[in-house]
Amino acid sequence: MAAPQPFKLAGVIGWPIAQSRSPVLHGHWLKQYGVNGSYLPLPVQPERLPDAIKGLRALGFSGCNVTIPHKLDVLKLMEVVDPVAMRIGAVNTVVVQNDGTLTGFNTDAYGFLASLRGVRPEWKANAGPIVVLGAGGAARAVVVALLDDGANEIRLMNRTIERAQGLAQIDPSKIHVVDWAERHAALDGAALLVNTTSQGMVGYPPLDITLDALPVGAMVCDIVYNPLETPLLAAARKRGNTCIDGLGMLLHQAVPAFEAFFGVRPQVSNELKRAVADTL
Repeated sequence: MAAPQPFKLAGVIGWPIAQSRSPVLHGHWLKQYGVNGSYLPLPVQPERLPDAIKGLRALGFSGCNVTIPHKLDVLKLMEVVDPVAMRIGAVNTVVVQNDGTLTGFNTDAYGFLASLRGVRPEWKANAGPIVVLGAGGAARAVVVALLDDGANEIRLMNRTIERAQGLAQIDPSKIHVVDWAERHAALDGAALLVNTTSQGMVGYPPLDITLDALPVGAMVCDIVYNPLETPLLAAARKRGNTCIDGLGMLLHQAVPAFEAFFGVRPQVSNELKRAVADTL
């Protein structure tokens, strides 16, 4: 008689946490792969974050994902930080190693590139100039991913130019800050446009940008996933651009986390996409 499979426990920490789709997608994989485990939503107030992170070991967790507003603060609570997470300056995955060491990772960069390759497998970041809108944590992950994939020119724009200038310090030779007022013209000759701002999300105004200067051959990615078809993507699709919604990044960033927590490398399937999309 085979020994019972050990029970593995993981979850997602945030405040609030009800909006997270991570329990849905990890729950889907747990069932699909027959893993003896559970993935829980963990509402943690900011002032309780140190206690919650320390408690992962005591409670026998394999680790946890981290979402708003904890991604920056949790980095300081790690005993080891992966180099990619250190460059991004944020942690979205905490793994409790076999010896109890708390290690911080950031899988958003991986998830972003995987979402692009899921639509256009041959695409590389050195295909031409890239325009990135926004300068928050998501933008940092996107920029690091693109640089590591060989990007030679990133045109970075944010309403608050000082934040863009701060992000550009990751690699000033390749990241060029453009004034927000020049965002329409900055699309000229671009191979990829990425929106990392909240504009276009449910409850927010649509992104104010005109696509006339953007080549029809360029890809357009909006990391917003609610709604899946933002006004930006609708406008881009209408003129013939290849479009990538934010659901792919959400799903692909979870792949290495699930593997770290539960020991199985999952696949992003159409069935999973439908299961998560149905909750939006």
